[in-house]
Amino acid sequence: MDRYLKDHILRDLDKKMVFVGGPRQVGKTTMSLRLLGGNEDHPAYLNWDAPGVARGLRQGELPPDQKLLVLDEIHKYEQWRNLVKGIYDTNKSSRRFLITGSARLDYYRHGGDSLQGRYFYYRLHPLSAPELGLSADELDKLIQMGGFPEPYFENSPSYWRRWQTERNKRVVQEDLLTLEEVVEVKKLDLLVKMLPERVGSTLSVQSLSEDLAASHKTIERWVTILENLYFCFRIPPYGAPKVRALKKAQKLYLWDWSLCPERGAKIENMVASHLLKYCHYMEDTQGEEMDLRFLRDTDGREIDFVVLKNGKPQFAVEVKSGERQLSPHIPYFAERTDIPIFYQVHLGKKDQENKNGKYRVIPFINFCKTIGIP
Repeated sequence: MDRYLKDHILRDLDKKMVFVGGPRQVGKTTMSLRLLGGNEDHPAYLNWDAPGVARGLRQGELPPDQKLLVLDEIHKYEQWRNLVKGIYDTNKSSRRFLITGSARLDYYRHGGDSLQGRYFYYRLHPLSAPELGLSADELDKLIQMGGFPEPYFENSPSYWRRWQTERNKRVVQEDLLTLEEVVEVKKLDLLVKMLPERVGSTLSVQSLSEDLAASHKTIERWVTILENLYFCFRIPPYGAPKVRALKKAQKLYLWDWSLCPERGAKIENMVASHLLKYCHYMEDTQGEEMDLRFLRDTDGREIDFVVLKNGKPQFAVEVKSGERQLSPHIPYFAERTDIPIFYQVHLGKKDQENKNGKYRVIPFINFCKTIGIP
């Protein structure tokens, strides 16, 4: 299947380089090879880890008669930015360049002159309900297997477990250690296993530092590294001016919601991931400044998510697994904030809006269509 970013990437390749970051095994290589019309043996696909590729690129050797070149995992080379700049500047009139990697390419830009103005950056997300064209009756597979293509299409619990073991090992032992200096690998591996239990909660770095017998500074650095490797993401609170809202605590979510141990956490994380995909899509394709937040006051009233565009709230989302009554927190915050509409998203069929259109109880699939999640 063609991924949701395909047409945008093709248009931008005629103007600049295109960088595509995203989690390991989210489908970046498959998407890139489809753009080439080939497989991993295609001469225009240059994986930094493949024998001879690194040496050839450092010497400026490129495959002949290839209009589009895909440079994969080149960010593992410390001076990759200078290397890519030189290759692009001497070939941009005759070739197009797609740079992919399992890390934030906007973060791993070590040394040398800036690539500013030479590329557009995209973040490829896992498969979503709209991208798969799912109905409400087909959501359970996405909840349980997650949105990574391989385990989703395989749809086997045993395969999922084996795939997760191998993927997490590669994230920690291959990606992380290639890009960062980490001495206590076993503790960081333990941190990776502990984070799914904390999904949807405000993340206490102090608590993690006590559990792992590591400093607060070290744990914060490790979590930031895992964010840069697209393993997890944190969202800050929305400081509504007329509400005594939390201002510092951050909530944690995973790029792979299937790792959450409880179904309720899986569903909340899945919605968070769909909203983050929407925010990144609007940023990467439209240039909008998007932000995903949550709202909680000092008395414990909470709304799971608030989406901002260019600093202004667009809508808020409360997640429920079933067709429950409207959360009392929604009308409370609706009266005290400038958030224009509140959605209570659920997995049932009830779709109901209040008289003034300020809040709506809505099935998840309908919500995705209403918002325009890709």
